[in-house]
Amino acid sequence: MDQALVKFFPEYSRSRLQEWITQQQVKVDGEFATTKQKVWGGEKLEVLPQTHPAEQPYQAEDIALAIVYEDDALMVINKPVGLVVHPGSGNWEGTLLNALLHYAPQLEDVPRAGIVHRLDKNTSGLLVVAKTLTAQTALVRQLEARSVQREYLALVHGELTRAGKVDAPIGRHPTQRVKMAVVESGKPAVTHYQIEEKFPSCTLLRCRLETGRTHQIRVHLASIGHPLVGDNVYLKGPQKCVSQLRALLTGFPRQALHATRLALEHPVSGERMEWHVPLPQDMQQLLQQIRKAISPRPIILLDPPLLAEGSLRSSGEPTGVPLAGAGGKITSSPDKGRPGGV
Repeated sequence: MDQALVKFFPEYSRSRLQEWITQQQVKVDGEFATTKQKVWGGEKLEVLPQTHPAEQPYQAEDIALAIVYEDDALMVINKPVGLVVHPGSGNWEGTLLNALLHYAPQLEDVPRAGIVHRLDKNTSGLLVVAKTLTAQTALVRQLEARSVQREYLALVHGELTRAGKVDAPIGRHPTQRVKMAVVESGKPAVTHYQIEEKFPSCTLLRCRLETGRTHQIRVHLASIGHPLVGDNVYLKGPQKCVSQLRALLTGFPRQALHATRLALEHPVSGERMEWHVPLPQDMQQLLQQIRKAISPRPIILLDPPLLAEGSLRSSGEPTGVPLAGAGGKITSSPDKGRPGGV
C-alpha cells in the first residue's frame, strides 16, 4: 500500500506515508488500509492527511523558566532536568522553545526562538538564548570560534588519577542511529577534564568543552572507559563498583551531568561575562549519600564494665573490697579534706 501511495504523493517520504496508514488516514474502498495491504488497480483511495507537527508553527506555552540573567540582547537560563530544549520527534510541545515564545513573544521573529546551543533533556544547567537576530549571529560566531567557555560537572564510573583531554571526532553511530560515537568520519571534538573529587569506584570531574558536538561529554568519557553514572545510552554492562556504592550508582535515574559555568562576550557591549550555578538537588543528594556510604564508621566507646568483687581497677587503685584468700580488707587512704582521694 505504501508503495502505491509513493506514486501518487512523491513529495512525501515513504515513512511519512506509512504513518498516514497506521494512523487510519488512508482508506481503500471505504475501509481503513493497512501497510501490508496490496492493491491491484481500480480501487478507490481516500487520503485524509493531517499536518505533521514539524510543519505547524511552534506554540507558546506557559512553562516556568529559571532565568539567571537577562538584558535586551540575551538571557541565560538554568535548564532543569527533563526539559527538552527544541521540539522534535516525540517532543513537539512542552519544550524550552515553547516556553521562550510565551515569555518573550518577540522571539517568534528570531530563528529557533533565539536558541544557539542545546543541552540534552536529562542534562541540567546553563545555556544562553539570544533575544535579537544580531545577538544570535554574534553568539553563533563565538561558538564557532570556540571562545564561549562551557564547563560541566560530571560523575563518572571508575577512578581517574589525573586530568586529561579527549581529542576524538564524533559522528552518528554506524549501526545505532539514535546514538553518537567516536568515528573517523566524525566532526572534530575536544573535551578537557580535571578531577574535582575522588571516590571508590567513581570520580567527580569538571569538563570543559572546546567544541559542542551532540552528546560530546557522554561519548568522550565513555570512549576512555569512564561512562557517566546513570547514562543508560552509553553504559555498556555493569561497571566495577564497591558494594556500598552499587545501589546508589546503578539507581541514579539520569546521566549525572550538569552545565555549571558559562562565559562569553556580550554580543552588544563586548564585555566578558560569566555565570555559575550549583549542582541540582538530585546530584547534590547523590554525592552526599556517596560520602556518607564510604566514610569510616565512628567507633562507639561503651561504658566500662562493672568490676567483679575481688578485682582491681586497671589503674591499680585498691578497690576497697575483700581480696580472695586475704584475711583482711584493703582500703584506700584518702587525703584529708579530699573524699575518695586522687
